[in-house]
Amino acid sequence: MAPEQSSQVMQDEARAVQVREGMADVLAYLLRLSDVLDVDLEQALAEKIEKNRCKYPVHLARGKADKYTQLGG
Repeated sequence: MAPEQSSQVMQDEARAVQVREGMADVLAYLLRLSDVLDVDLEQALAEKIEKNRCKYPVHLARGKADKYTQLGG
């Protein structure tokens, strides 16, 4: 879904409620799963951001949706 379409979805209040509730369900499940598996989500996120920073250097990836193997460099 394009960003423009996403914002249009959120302009319909009934649909926006459904979206927020669905996102809350996913977040609640993720938080519970991370607790059960003893995963530090903040650390996992920081590690993933760093991994992506290395795979998608700004000078090659900015404004592109290419997979890292297609960026060249």
